[in-house]
Amino acid sequence: MEAYDAACKKLLAEKRILAWIMKNCIREYQKLNIEDIAENYIEGKPQIAEVPVLPDETNAPKIHGIGTEDTILYEGTVTYDVRFIAILPGSGEGVHLILNIEAQNDFYPGYPLIKRGIYYCCRMISAQYGTEFTDSHYEKIKKVYSIWICVNPPQNRQNTITGYSIAEKNVIGGAHEEMEHYDLLAAVMVCLGKTDELPQNGVLKLLGTLFSSNMSYRQKQQILQEDFDIQMTETLERKVILVCNLSKGLVEKGIEQGIEQGITRGILASLRNLMNNMGWTAEQSMAALNVPKTEWEGYLSMME
Repeated sequence: MEAYDAACKKLLAEKRILAWIMKNCIREYQKLNIEDIAENYIEGKPQIAEVPVLPDETNAPKIHGIGTEDTILYEGTVTYDVRFIAILPGSGEGVHLILNIEAQNDFYPGYPLIKRGIYYCCRMISAQYGTEFTDSHYEKIKKVYSIWICVNPPQNRQNTITGYSIAEKNVIGGAHEEMEHYDLLAAVMVCLGKTDELPQNGVLKLLGTLFSSNMSYRQKQQILQEDFDIQMTETLERKVILVCNLSKGLVEKGIEQGIEQGITRGILASLRNLMNNMGWTAEQSMAALNVPKTEWEGYLSMME
């Protein structure tokens, strides 16, 4: 699983893929074309330390991160999947945004996932103190985005993109603040669907294709090239193939585990039937079912 996660992160860090995510999920880039975003708006300038997200890429442009860890006293360490700086379109002064992309397989990890996304946004804002601004210069705070790619969402969230941000609401009166003064964070949930239910175009189809465990590499290559004009470089090809192989391995492992669990449940049911109907001991029942003696202890513990 760790190898698969690492491969997915490297795949997401491809500039052309990031450009598709930015265009479809971030308001500021919706009017730009993919090529323009990939070549001119994903910033290579490091903020804290120069950390290549793709250290094995030698010929194609690299995305230089601003560090993938935040460590704050008393709050622990947060490790981001992909984090980088992008130029804000239309900003004559070269204003930047800080973007974080996360790949998430489990939509129900024991807490509301959107709360984690908002927490990541807050950490990216608080981490700017001492690097982007000092003292009371809060006007220098950069807007942050945390975008979550949810591979296995519940059915009611499949094929959806939902954003959560700060908005102005007048309670009494009609006062208005400049949007740039409060529009400082946004968390976006990108929930994929089943392969056969993918939209005909857009980032949902792109990401669904990349992370599909049912498609072959050749099928993915054809869709990437024909539908998204993403040509297979040697490096990208290697990463897509790796994700294909690892995802296939996870599916096969899951099937094997499911079969094993089914066999175990069947043996337990047979053991209890023999013990109840024949009055045999657990040991006599296991011997009758030809359960290897090396597995007796395990079955005894499951029947306690």
